[in-house]
Amino acid sequence: MPNVFGSPHKGTEPAIEGGNPSAPSGVSRFGGHEQVVFCQDEASGLRAIIAIHSTALGPSLGGTRFFPYASEDEALADVLNLSRGMTYKAALAGLDLGGGKAVIIGDPGTGKTEALLRAYGRFIQSLNGRYYTACDVGTCSEDMDIVARECAFVTGRTVAHGGAGDSSILTAFGVFQGMRAAAETMWGTAALRGKRVGVEGVGKVGHRLVEHLREDGADVVICDVNKAAVDRVRSLHPEVEVVADSDAMIHADIDVYAPCALGGSLNDETVPALKAKVVCGAANNQLAHTGVEKSLADRGVLYAPDYVVNSGGLIQVADEIEGSNFDRAKARASGIYDTTRSIFALAADEGVPPAVAADRLAERRMSEISRLRGILL
Repeated sequence: MPNVFGSPHKGTEPAIEGGNPSAPSGVSRFGGHEQVVFCQDEASGLRAIIAIHSTALGPSLGGTRFFPYASEDEALADVLNLSRGMTYKAALAGLDLGGGKAVIIGDPGTGKTEALLRAYGRFIQSLNGRYYTACDVGTCSEDMDIVARECAFVTGRTVAHGGAGDSSILTAFGVFQGMRAAAETMWGTAALRGKRVGVEGVGKVGHRLVEHLREDGADVVICDVNKAAVDRVRSLHPEVEVVADSDAMIHADIDVYAPCALGGSLNDETVPALKAKVVCGAANNQLAHTGVEKSLADRGVLYAPDYVVNSGGLIQVADEIEGSNFDRAKARASGIYDTTRSIFALAADEGVPPAVAADRLAERRMSEISRLRGILL
């Protein structure tokens, strides 16, 4: 039976026991993943890892991250954690899909070529539909169009090629819905008007989240390592406050902290310093290790599980598999509000942090549906 469990809140270190002939030296198990594929094409410079965590609910789906990892082990740790999170994300989004992810090792600014992307597409094709890819950090819809020239299992494509385009649109929309649910749980109203929200990272998703927040009347504080990203937001919203960096954001006098950059921002150092009463953002793997969710709960901070609230992009690209319909996908993404509320309610009823409640709901669905797969037709 396909792997079902393996919580996305297990920390950032890869579990690497068991045997795999294509793994780097010292790697022997992949934390319950069904399949991990190391891809290399010397001519194009491609070095990639595809991780399939679970196909219990259906084919795995997850984006391709193109990033200059310091080592292959660092890339492996990232792809294992990200793919595990995708399993839980798809389960709570109500999709008949499993969790997968891919990383390409390199600088997308200098190393991304047509030849490399097409070589990558051929590796995906060799998996015969066990893994569908889409956009992620360092890749875009135009890249997916190139990958699709060698592969049938691609989504997140441009509108010109039958896709819905930029998946960050519904990712930001879904995060906003989750934030509204958190606000209602914490303060009794879903409106963010008058609340001070700190958005860490205003790239593809973060700058769209700022739009939703300003439309709802929230006061917004931002930071980003990319000055151009900050300038873009300030050109549209000069009233938005800017702080120097992520450390300043953690210490800022804000009501909601929205991490929308890379993961691991919630750890043993940042949680005690955090002034926000709600954490809800788009970044994957926000909890640096197991136990951080309890530290947040003990301090009275309401944490909206990242893989729940950032699932709008997954919903958008999954919708393409059956023929893209943006309105249909947006209607489904609006359900993130109710899902997040139900997780907070379950957490309160069972006396556990929301991250644990989310895991339980996802695992329950995976167990129930994977059992049905054993019924002979």
